[in-house]
This record gives sequence, structure tokens and C-alpha cells, in this order.
Amino acid sequence: MSKKKADKVVPVGKKIKKTRVEKKISLNQVANETGCSIDYLKKLEAGKVIPPVGTLLQIARTLQIDSGLFLKEQESNLKKRIKAYTKRTDDYAYTTLTPGAENKHLKAFRVTIDAMQNHRGVGYQHEGEEFIYVLSGKIEVIVGDNVNTLSKNDSLHFNSGIKHMLRNIGKKDAELIVVIYGQ
Repeated sequence: MSKKKADKVVPVGKKIKKTRVEKKISLNQVANETGCSIDYLKKLEAGKVIPPVGTLLQIARTLQIDSGLFLKEQESNLKKRIKAYTKRTDDYAYTTLTPGAENKHLKAFRVTIDAMQNHRGVGYQHEGEEFIYVLSGKIEVIVGDNVNTLSKNDSLHFNSGIKHMLRNIGKKDAELIVVIYGQ
């Protein structure tokens, strides 16, 4: 019985909705501040989609809360889900490399993207800077209209305020270190 209680964690979508409602922020306001569609936000709040880190950072900024509220939960769920399913979302998994950095501007993640897969959901765009280092595999990072192809030991540093997308273009899973600096 105690194991079931320990496993019971409030889904990130419910935390987002609870915070949004408490702060009297409409879905329309969140959509306009993050670039996410209202339909996507409804699915997120209902637990039907799992948002990428960039989206969580945007939502936290919009709700004026510490992103750690969402990222800590993602990390604990991630460890369980990686063991059970080897995936965090449909196409990729991520692990926080900077635990305890909830109140810091710099956050680092280890990301695994399945072979021949895009990150699904919305395009990324968040204030700050981003650094990607490829541990293995071959990826494509599109920043605005510029396409960057990266392989093992390649890196890219860019303005994350520009809309960007990430996808694995290789036949094997890609592993990356992603460092985000933002407000």
C-alpha cells in the first residue's frame, strides 16, 4: 500500500491547470505567450500529451512560477518510465543533469531521440540561449531558416528565442547533452 502512495504523483498537466486557474490566467493568454495552440494546451492539461522541456519552460515563465515545479516531477516520472518503456514521450527521453537547479537560469539535460524521429508537438522558442552537444548519432537542428547537421562530438550554440526544431536523421538513436540558459 505504501508503494502505491509513493507512486502517486500529480501529473504535470494537472499542476499546470491548477496553477493557471489559481492565477486566473486564461488558456488564450497562455497560448499567446507560449505559441502553443489552445487545443494542445487542453490536451496537455488533460494529460493526453507530455510536453518537451522547452514548452515547460515557456509555460512556467507565462505562469510566473519556477520551472522546477514541473521539471522535478518530470525527472522522477522519467526514471520510472525509462525503466518500463525506454521512452519519455513518443519519440524521445530526457533526464535532468542539474538537479537542484530549479531556481537557476542554467539547466542541462541528457536527451535521447529515437532513430529517424522529430520532437513532436510545438516548435521550440524560449528566451535565452541553448547549447547542444552530440554524444552519438546524427541530428538536424533547424534554427529559424538555417539547417544545422550535427554528428558525434559536434556542438551548436544558438539564440533559443528563435524558433527551432530538432530531429534525428540517423538510423540509430541519438544521444545529446542540451544546456538551456534562460530566465
